[in-house]
Amino acid sequence: MLGIGIRRKSVLPAALVLASVATWAHAAKTFNACMESTGDAYSSCTKGAKSERDIISGRCANLPDKTARQVCDQQAAAEKTDALDDCRAQREARRAVCDRLGRAPYSPTIDLANFTASTTIDNPFFPLVPGTTFIYRGQTAQGLEIDDFAVTHNTRLIRGVTCVEVHDTVTVDGKLTEDTLDWFGQDKDGNVWYFGENSREIADGLITSIEGSWMAGVDGAQPGIVMEAHSAVGDFYRQEFLLGDAEDLAEVASLTESVTVPLRPQPFENCLKTTETSPLEPDALENKFYAAGVGNLLTIDLSTGEKSELVQIMKES
Repeated sequence: MLGIGIRRKSVLPAALVLASVATWAHAAKTFNACMESTGDAYSSCTKGAKSERDIISGRCANLPDKTARQVCDQQAAAEKTDALDDCRAQREARRAVCDRLGRAPYSPTIDLANFTASTTIDNPFFPLVPGTTFIYRGQTAQGLEIDDFAVTHNTRLIRGVTCVEVHDTVTVDGKLTEDTLDWFGQDKDGNVWYFGENSREIADGLITSIEGSWMAGVDGAQPGIVMEAHSAVGDFYRQEFLLGDAEDLAEVASLTESVTVPLRPQPFENCLKTTETSPLEPDALENKFYAAGVGNLLTIDLSTGEKSELVQIMKES
């Protein structure tokens, strides 16, 4: 029979205690959460690339024709090389972000006392009045793209914050390609926070992907700021964060832009310009322009030169 006795407290020598405290303090000081997650994401990415290569190779093995098998294997090897290159590019992009944002874990404090009027989103550069629909138009390589950004009367409670729900749909040549629900809340200082999205990519009427979907508080996802209360040139911040799924970032590039869009013939003055990137797509780079009292006017894809311009604002009567 096992006996249960009284445990004696072990007493460490004072010198050992001091050494342990110093070691813990040093570890806390040197730990780099940003670089740690960067390394883990790179490891996951490379393993995924190799795993996909193995699956494709297995499919190639079932081709009865020898020449076809060889061609298939070569293509699989080339795709693996490209995928590994993407992994390295993502790693370098995340390292650059760490250099700017620092080593601390990204875990913004959401104090519910600061969100007592969260559904009143009246930030001048990102106003979201329920019943308002912003319509954007742009010519892309795939065809004429129309983006309807509709502020609904629906709300959703996320991490204790009541968020305004926006229904964002994109059509190309009249065919629905994206159908997304976005959730935003404003704090008492006027910062507009992004709390998540349910994103669906659609082809021929079928959902082909929900990649990019996330919700604050689920699987470690964290909210970010989509529009600051008081922007300053050089501000750099996360708009969302779920490692491997949602990592958009923005930097304030200018506060004095002049922008003309089809909404009206006169230019909008003193517009806010941001530069937006994501380590998930290191080659992607966008400029967005916002006018006080209106919101987003224009998005320019700097990789392709394609534009999405505000052409109409519809309001409920």
